[in-house]
Amino acid sequence: MKIIETQKYKQELRQISFYIKKDKLSAAINFVSQLKEVINNIPNFPYKYRKSIYFQNESIRDMTFKSYTIVYEISEKYIEIMTIFNQNKPKS
Repeated sequence: MKIIETQKYKQELRQISFYIKKDKLSAAINFVSQLKEVINNIPNFPYKYRKSIYFQNESIRDMTFKSYTIVYEISEKYIEIMTIFNQNKPKS
């Protein structure tokens, strides 16, 4: 199953990594690397994470990674990574 990252997700991840990088470059690199590893494992068990609390759709899931929520949608042919945000902040 193919993984697709939306432009919105890529932009949000870039902003998060730049924010972490201000404090420590290696922490930003490790964060992105570990996140990509977890995302790459989603196709093995796509329904592992809870049904999204932001959408009324069984195919949309919320994955928690560190203090962030990653929202993704499952289809027959691909998994679309839609957004990433800090759990403590409301979704805009």
